[in-house]
Amino acid sequence: MTDPAELFDRLRRAPDIEAPDLVAVDATDRLLLDEAAGLLAACGPGEVAVVDDAFGALTLGAVALHGAADVRVHQDLLVGELALGRNAERTGLTGTYRSLPLGPELVDGARLVLVQAPKALDALREIAEVVAAASTSAGVTVLVGGRVKHMTHAMNDVLRSSFGDVSATLARQKSRVLVARDPRPGPFSFPRCQEHADVGLTVCAHGAVFAGPRIDLGTRALLGALDRMSDATTALDLGCGTGVLAAALARSRPELTVLAVDQSAAAVASATATAAANGLAERIRVVRDDAAATVADGSVDLVVCNPPFHVGAAVVTTAADRLFAAAARVLRPGGELWTVYNGSLRYKPALSRLVGPTKVADATAKFTVTVSTRR
Repeated sequence: MTDPAELFDRLRRAPDIEAPDLVAVDATDRLLLDEAAGLLAACGPGEVAVVDDAFGALTLGAVALHGAADVRVHQDLLVGELALGRNAERTGLTGTYRSLPLGPELVDGARLVLVQAPKALDALREIAEVVAAASTSAGVTVLVGGRVKHMTHAMNDVLRSSFGDVSATLARQKSRVLVARDPRPGPFSFPRCQEHADVGLTVCAHGAVFAGPRIDLGTRALLGALDRMSDATTALDLGCGTGVLAAALARSRPELTVLAVDQSAAAVASATATAAANGLAERIRVVRDDAAATVADGSVDLVVCNPPFHVGAAVVTTAADRLFAAAARVLRPGGELWTVYNGSLRYKPALSRLVGPTKVADATAKFTVTVSTRR
């Protein structure tokens, strides 16, 4: 068994954002591993699954500290997968786990499933439904850990919809673990689809995607600017979420080649479902990548982007800056980036610096829409 402090001190967030208040290992990781210690000792190869391990602490901790072997892992965010890979290499644990989609192969035959609690209840619901449906053993135990301030009684109710026995541990260092046993498979709830007659689109969403099957106000602000966007033959929906902007562009411009990218596996699955629901599956290509890494330099005429401004619980501008820099890289000279953001964030100087001349296209009390022209 490795010393926990030695292991955790070697873990990093990279390639994700580094900031003084952002860590690679938190109190929830440590509590989950401690609560799972006895169960991990009883698990054989392939009997441990991990869901939404932020940067690898759960996976590598289960292996190095408790002897788990052939751990199966699903991380919604691609940067989490990349960070786990780098941390595994850094700690000499490459090859001790397998990355898999959220589905039966991830959890079939597992006796223990460790979960970092997602923000959205629907994300937890989808995880619970997948685990319960694929569990071939009534002896499976699911441990869901999170910060106390983010956990609600509704999470217990969500777990009870798929498990007969749900309880909670005592809190430690402001974290707590929910324990779910006795899987009770039921119908799958995802993807959920909703028709929006006002914009002529059906939106589909998996549990972990932002805004679910609704259309958030920022996206609506960009939809209102579609007819002012320049002529283009290639367009990129950067950080596509459910793919609303990609679908709207493809539907309104039959000559346009549309690419939608997002680092979230749930977003990619959602955007793919949205494209299909609107008869646009042949018009939109959806790819999971980090900051358009798979898109060639100078290959795009038009980029649309509704960037995030939270990383975990921290409000940071770095996440948006990475997407703006990515847009600048993939746009041809003279191409346009249309973006929307909370007006209080004042992204215009960063857009001008990273992309090119930027002007405000629309502004309300809450949102600002800008257009930047690639130098």
